[in-house]
Amino acid sequence: MTFHHYIIHKPYNYHSQFKLLTNKKIKLLGELYDFADGTMSIGRLDKETEGLLLLTTNGKLSYLINSSKVEKEYYAQVDGDITDEAITMLRDGIDITVEGEIYRTLKCKVRKLDTPPDIPQRIKKIRGDHHGPTSWVSICLREGKNRQVRKMTAKVGFPTLRLLRYRIGNIILDERVAGSVEEVGMFDLGI
Repeated sequence: MTFHHYIIHKPYNYHSQFKLLTNKKIKLLGELYDFADGTMSIGRLDKETEGLLLLTTNGKLSYLINSSKVEKEYYAQVDGDITDEAITMLRDGIDITVEGEIYRTLKCKVRKLDTPPDIPQRIKKIRGDHHGPTSWVSICLREGKNRQVRKMTAKVGFPTLRLLRYRIGNIILDERVAGSVEEVGMFDLGI
């Protein structure tokens, strides 16, 4: 059996799915490329989150990449100048709500970025500078609960304003432009 694998830069305001069960007018991944039948996103990014998304027709590979064996790195622009105390709390694990239950996040790597990451401006402006400072953090996870990064940063008092997944294993977003799709023979995850 031949499998198909894709690396895409999911744009802001797109849903990580291909078909809708309703007639809602929303943007879907299937609008970006003529994907092979049976293509699924490996993990999801919510509508507001941009960045690296892997797609495949291989369910076993999808399961492996979603497992804790593969690290995912996110860049989050947060409201305010994030403190060392907040970074330590994020690193050590905090309680968030997942499906109505309290969930303790796993320990993870977190660091404040000295300069904003070299990523394209988002089409929709985040907000004006007159609203106060923002800062950027890198958060590396080996888990992926629904809206986890957003819940984590909000919990420590620095809500996420912009979120971008930059890396999955060894695959990085690099200079891919929003909406770009690359079909590849296989993913180099480094595991």
